Amino acid sequence: MNKELQKRLTTSFFLLSLLLLMFFYTYILIISIILIAIISWIEFYALISKIFKKESKKNLILRYFYKTISLMYLSILIYFILIIKSNRDESEIFIIYSILVSIMSDTGGLIIGRIFKGKKLTKISPKKTISGSLGSFIFSLCLIPFFTEYLPSINLILIIIITLMISLSTQIGDLFISYMKRKAKVKDTSDLLPGHGGVLDRIDGIIFSIPVGFLLLNYF
Repeated sequence: MNKELQKRLTTSFFLLSLLLLMFFYTYILIISIILIAIISWIEFYALISKIFKKESKKNLILRYFYKTISLMYLSILIYFILIIKSNRDESEIFIIYSILVSIMSDTGGLIIGRIFKGKKLTKISPKKTISGSLGSFIFSLCLIPFFTEYLPSINLILIIIITLMISLSTQIGDLFISYMKRKAKVKDTSDLLPGHGGVLDRIDGIIFSIPVGFLLLNYF
């Protein structure tokens, strides 16, 4: 096992352990979410600053716009998650399911993409392939048997469609941050997480999948 893969697995174990602690302990959830949001915004701030580094009036306006929108979005998302966590109703399951679908989508894309490779998905992220995208959808569907009893009000066909939509939003979030990194001419948003890059590199899909998953599961 090479050192890079070893680092990646160690960091993944740490992140999964943190996710479990966040689920069982509210104070860990609150502290972790706030820290993750702050770090993610700082990393996004750095990307925007690199993209619009020229001190022209237009770039200053765009820089301010992106920073403000991203800060508002993350703040609303934090508030949204904490409110749902405090209520402890079916909505909490929707959030957990959306996060797990996002994680499985990332895992499926990585594993299937590396095994089958094939045609590139887009120029935005050269490492992403069509096979990897299909792997993301397939892996996300593997969660359904474990959650059907927790989602009794939603029929199976609808759960499948919603799961695929959450996976799609995860992939779009991943591509969006990849596009921003490409524009900023950087590989990762930071080197904070060994083998993974920055915090934003890890949660890019999740911050898109949570609102999409919650809205679809809650209103359908």
